[in-house]
Amino acid sequence: MSDLAAADRAATTSPPEAGELEGLLEQHRTELTGYCYRMLGSSFEAEDAVQETMVRAWRAYDRFEGRSSLRSWLYQIATNVCFDLLNGRQRRARPMDLTPASTAESVLGPPLAETAWIEPAPDGRVLPDRGDPAEVAVARESIRLAFVAALQHLPARQRAVLILREVLRWKADEVADLLDTTVASVNSALQRARATLADTNLSDADAPQEMDDAQQALLARYVDAFERYDLDSLVALLDEDVRQSMPPYDLWLQGPTEIRKWFLGPGIECRGSRLVPTQANGLPAYGQYRRRPDGSYYPWSLQVLEISDGRIVGLNYFLETARLFPLFGLPPVPDQ
Repeated sequence: MSDLAAADRAATTSPPEAGELEGLLEQHRTELTGYCYRMLGSSFEAEDAVQETMVRAWRAYDRFEGRSSLRSWLYQIATNVCFDLLNGRQRRARPMDLTPASTAESVLGPPLAETAWIEPAPDGRVLPDRGDPAEVAVARESIRLAFVAALQHLPARQRAVLILREVLRWKADEVADLLDTTVASVNSALQRARATLADTNLSDADAPQEMDDAQQALLARYVDAFERYDLDSLVALLDEDVRQSMPPYDLWLQGPTEIRKWFLGPGIECRGSRLVPTQANGLPAYGQYRRRPDGSYYPWSLQVLEISDGRIVGLNYFLETARLFPLFGLPPVPDQ
């Protein structure tokens, strides 16, 4: 039994002493952040939601009598926090969900508000660092950008039911207790949620893949081609249906030809960039630093790559580096 499971079992029979509570709460922070990220589609809002969950748990601790496990109690609080945050809000999306594909010559419109977009999440904040390999694989797939975007099509309660039942593998009666409803209601919500997801045409093509030698080699070729600005080599790595997006702009491109044109046109200032590796949404990612005329570097984008069958199928360039680089632990400038 894991330390987390053992602590959870102990808390089921007898509530922890107040002095022990902080440590027990922190043991659940990562999984709660992952849950809130799937619910909200924002890594920053997920962090805030979990912090609010912890505050509410502290304030209500004297009313926690061990009738449920500490973990279940925290998930109930976190779910209510997420419901409060989602009340009356428009869903977050990816550029591909909002407009048709553009061309490399298209005029870049004004940036949209940060609340419009699915934001990337650092793996270390939302994924367990150990556990059953099958459960870890499910967790990685359920934070991929396309899946989180698809979840935003669901009403809040259906979203919670689907995540708890299909991702976290809670039993129907456990979810019913958390949501203060019936098992029949939970099962009905799950069926409706599945039907809605089916209509979003969610594809398995960008599901995270294990980092094997072939993928490592592909990423090494990508970094080499990007930093040398060898567009022939770069384009050779792209799938014929590859998509490139650049939040906070709604413009996105499809196909190697348009992407090549963009790098030779509006994106030409990416020439000479440096890439620093990281991980986002169970996917390989890079901090991109553009080079100034004086040779110094500055943050430009967080690149999140989607790979399928040995090809790059998604190039997601998130441009809000002032917020994202500190979240991902990326330095202000790359090592020289």
